[in-house]
Amino acid sequence: MRLCSYRTHNTTEAGILLQDKIIPISQINSEQRTHFPIRLQSLIENLSEFKSLTSLSQKLTSASGFPIDTVRFSPPYLSPPKIWGIGLNYRDHASDLGAQLPTEPASFMKPRTSIIGHEDSVLLPRESERVTAEAELGVIIGKPCKNVTEEAADDYIFGYVPIIDMTAEDILQKNPRFLTRAKSFDTFFSFGPSVITRDEIEDLSDLTVSTVLNGNVVRSNQVRNMTFSPKHLIAFHSHGMTLEPGDIISTGTPGAGVIRRGDVVESKITNFPTLKNYVKDAD
Repeated sequence: MRLCSYRTHNTTEAGILLQDKIIPISQINSEQRTHFPIRLQSLIENLSEFKSLTSLSQKLTSASGFPIDTVRFSPPYLSPPKIWGIGLNYRDHASDLGAQLPTEPASFMKPRTSIIGHEDSVLLPRESERVTAEAELGVIIGKPCKNVTEEAADDYIFGYVPIIDMTAEDILQKNPRFLTRAKSFDTFFSFGPSVITRDEIEDLSDLTVSTVLNGNVVRSNQVRNMTFSPKHLIAFHSHGMTLEPGDIISTGTPGAGVIRRGDVVESKITNFPTLKNYVKDAD
């Protein structure tokens, strides 16, 4: 199933993407006399409701809905319990930077105040003169996860989502201890426009992730070329803390591009709708 959140009449609601249309959850509730949560985060947090909606969605091919191009997407949800980022996870990317491959995932956290969605603007902070953007594949956790094995990690995945992660690179270069600040400015984490549930992806390793800047591919690579697979990342982090429904693990980038005012940056992932953001100066 492909899910999204969109803005309408000063509110945000979740819907199911079917080809070129969106079926609002509220419409399903009205027509089917159901009571599914109309916010995507609430649906992620309620596994039994999600399973019921999944069964019902197979019968919705003739539902009316409305065209995708008539709505403005919002971030899928705004309050993930945790956002984990992973550095240097593609072997080629580490080589490009002259960095040694980590022997364990090099992870950091980002605040929810950094979140934006599809076609929102990345605001370049006055405190930085060199901001980079990087496309990544995001993994969304679907149920509480603690001390799991890599082999069992799939069972805890709700779905996947395109991500664009920003870094104030000049701040980071001053001191590696400044990583949190360099990653945490407002608008420095974009995800969406849709979440694709785990069952829709036949072979995750075949997916190609591309950072695209002003229509040009900055760098592209396949998930199979990660040092640490998404399943490994889930298992590794679950041994340090409990992962919760709605947690996001951004699995690393094949390469970043420097962004400037007026640029358009995109995250393109095989079989996913493209995530796009515009770049502006902060006020």
